[in-house]
Amino acid sequence: MKKFLLIAPGLLALTLAACSQETGNVAVEETDNLLTDDWQEVSEASAGQEVNMYMWGGNDNINRYLDEWVAPRLKRDHDVELNRVPMNDSQDIINQLIDEKSAGKIEGSMDIIWINGENFKAAKDNELLWGDFTGQLPNFNEYIDQEAPEIATDFGEPVEGLEAPWGKAQFVFVHDKSKSETPPKSMDELAQWVRDNPGQFTYPALPDFTGSAFIRHVLYETTGGYEQYQRPAAEIDDLEARLEPMWQYLNDIEPYLWREGETYPESLAKQDQLFASGEIGITMSYDPALAASEVLKGRFPESTRTFVLDGGTLANTHFLSIPFNSSAKAGAMVAINEMLSPEAQIAKLSPENWGDLSALDLDKLAPEQQQAMNEVDLGEATLPLDELEEHRLPELSADYIEIIEKGWMEHVAKD
Repeated sequence: MKKFLLIAPGLLALTLAACSQETGNVAVEETDNLLTDDWQEVSEASAGQEVNMYMWGGNDNINRYLDEWVAPRLKRDHDVELNRVPMNDSQDIINQLIDEKSAGKIEGSMDIIWINGENFKAAKDNELLWGDFTGQLPNFNEYIDQEAPEIATDFGEPVEGLEAPWGKAQFVFVHDKSKSETPPKSMDELAQWVRDNPGQFTYPALPDFTGSAFIRHVLYETTGGYEQYQRPAAEIDDLEARLEPMWQYLNDIEPYLWREGETYPESLAKQDQLFASGEIGITMSYDPALAASEVLKGRFPESTRTFVLDGGTLANTHFLSIPFNSSAKAGAMVAINEMLSPEAQIAKLSPENWGDLSALDLDKLAPEQQQAMNEVDLGEATLPLDELEEHRLPELSADYIEIIEKGWMEHVAKD
């Protein structure tokens, strides 16, 4: 009897482990079926699920749009509870998923993640994303131009159905027209403006995303355009030499910057504070409706306006994806599908909610939906959508970003 008692715990452990593995395999198989089930089955499977959406939480408008517009409708119409989980940085999301994958965690806490660019490439390379789910979403199939380069690729990386487009962004400059009626429309004009208005211009220190984007505009205009950079950085043998005019430009304007270029704002938020207080005359954003939102809040003067460069400004798409170990994949699919609905995208476009550009193809909308989209009051501070569209430039692939950010530290910040 004693021998039996000694052996039984081991047998029990093996049995439990086998059952656990079998249960895990069944769960994986069931969720993978969602990639082929019809939408009605997906919708039924989502009922009652709680969906955790992990995302950067630094914008009050975005947070409020999700908490007060999206979440109540998901609960009312689909019995899906959306729980927004704010993170300081999207890289933290990727790091956590890498840790969970290394630990073999089958059921994670993340169900939807908000990513693009470098973070998408890292997630894809490390197999942190669930699968090709976008073709299952009715609103993706009905309203998205799936062949558009900014939808099919993310900073040059093929999307392959691993993420769904949530919205579009475009870089704009922001100024106070009461102080500067005619803003600079090229990098040459900006350099002259900076010299004529010492201390009135700066940009966020890298690796801040907006500061890095500003420098990419300098790259395009000082080195002969974006076309040469539409291939991997490793394929350009003389890349270091090609970047030299960009570093020269940034060093030439540095003595005329805010605080004579001895320091840079550590974030876009700090940069915007300087503009709001009148310390600087130009700020910038990858959100074309930022100025309108800040005017509504009373932070920016009513005479605030946005402008783009004559040669264009960077534009990209931001996406929603489902992690490999999401515990509520059906609910995540339903939530993402709803956030791609015309109603949700129209509400998102309003600066009172967010001001984010729609991911939908306007030509695929019904006439009344097009009208509703066009009638959204973007505010005087926001450029018309057609003007933004005419000045869109493609982003660099992710492999350039690290090179530029390291180069800035070496060639500009340390000089």
